[in-house]
Amino acid sequence: MFKKIGNFCKKIVNYCKSCYNELVHNTTWPTRAELTHSAMVVLSASLVIAVVVFIMDSAFKFVMGAIYPN
Repeated sequence: MFKKIGNFCKKIVNYCKSCYNELVHNTTWPTRAELTHSAMVVLSASLVIAVVVFIMDSAFKFVMGAIYPN
């Protein structure tokens, strides 16, 4: 029973070591400029989508108001 627990703990430790090695030595991290550019692209796309949804909602509200007047 203790042998199984020891093997399980060794597997967890080996997994953590391999994750650390992967992140430190094999991962290519983006530069600050790349991160800023990506953030601006996401922000711009989000704003465009928000405006499109607002326009569609306004048009739908106008059409429903014409069909079902108060």
